[in-house]
Amino acid sequence: MQITTPLADELAHYLDLSALELKVTAQNMANVDTPGYRTVGFNFAAAMQQSVESLEERRIDRERTIAATHGLNGDGSQGAFAAMDAASYAEPLLPASDAVALHRVGGLLERPDGNDVSVDREGMNMAKAQLQFNMGMELLRQEYTRVMDAIHVDK
Repeated sequence: MQITTPLADELAHYLDLSALELKVTAQNMANVDTPGYRTVGFNFAAAMQQSVESLEERRIDRERTIAATHGLNGDGSQGAFAAMDAASYAEPLLPASDAVALHRVGGLLERPDGNDVSVDREGMNMAKAQLQFNMGMELLRQEYTRVMDAIHVDK
């Protein structure tokens, strides 16, 4: 049995996007000495907004499907969600359009070999992405602790 909540799903998307930002930054740092390499950026805020909107649309679709299937009045009551199995929550971890958040970074100082990667800039991006990821992990841990506390409340 898989236990999941809407908040846990959103936090999973948050962690996926944070990991993607870390990968993009690591790729830039790995290519610091590659002639002609151009820095790739990742717009985390835009990707997260898109992910949240996508999750909300899927949640509404699930509620409508459940209401139609079970003859419910469509109020999205918790009882309807309890009837769902874990497979119904299995969603792609990243929306297919996340590539839109990847872009070439302009306005950077280009070296004579055509490379424009700044190790200082990428180091700052890496630190920010690591903090985001760590915060997401802590929030997810707290969510699962809350769920487990609710399960064991009578024991």
